Amino acid sequence: MDEKVGTISSAIKDMSSGLRMYHVWIALAHEDIGDQHRRTTLGPLWLLINYLAFAGTFIFVINRGDASSLNYAAYVAAGLLVWFYIMEVITMSVTLFTREESFIKGTTLPLTVYVMRLFGQSVVRAAYAAAGCLAILFLSGVYPSVYWLASIAGLFLILITTPAAILLFAFSGAYFPDSQFIVSNLMRIGMFLTPVFWTYQGSGGLRHLFYYWNPFTYFLEIVRMPIVSDVVPFHAFAVCLSISLLLWGTALTLLGKLRQQVVFMV
Repeated sequence: MDEKVGTISSAIKDMSSGLRMYHVWIALAHEDIGDQHRRTTLGPLWLLINYLAFAGTFIFVINRGDASSLNYAAYVAAGLLVWFYIMEVITMSVTLFTREESFIKGTTLPLTVYVMRLFGQSVVRAAYAAAGCLAILFLSGVYPSVYWLASIAGLFLILITTPAAILLFAFSGAYFPDSQFIVSNLMRIGMFLTPVFWTYQGSGGLRHLFYYWNPFTYFLEIVRMPIVSDVVPFHAFAVCLSISLLLWGTALTLLGKLRQQVVFMV
């Protein structure tokens, strides 16, 4: 019991130290975004263009026969916003500690600083996509309502869950290097197994399984359903909250036990 308490206490100490150094990871995240687009003409606006290109492809090219009762443009726009964020966070997290090897070995910064650096970078990138999402929503005739408060709460829950997910996948990538290839391939396939651009609407068979037993479904629904269907998906919120608590419990345990060993694994 004392060992478990000590593990959690060590993890919380690292988290609190890292969060207090917000000026460091915010500056690093800002530098990352700038470096990625430094020699381009449009700069970070390419993030917006990339989102609009994908959304436009799904809206105008993909068969929409199973979505006749929905505003399909709004359905895809909200779904892609959440999916792109989740996909980027997970795929980038697996190689996080490897990319930060020089900092980890050359400084005594808390691991949380690197976690929040990726978190900040992902939020900035998602903000550009969010601008495109809002534009599509307005153009498709969907305007803010009281139900959007539930959607905002869903986004907030996703943001709260993000650092835990980053930690979990970062440790996985550090201790099991092959996981970066496994995760990358699974996320590519996952886009088609998750209702990002297809709908359930009473379908059976495999689509039924992919909809109800895919945890990503519920993270999409807590943001998308209040916007598209004017409903608050309480069940989806409960599932996402449970997943968030599980991720945080696992992440804090790993952080407390392994944070001092990471330097020898990267």
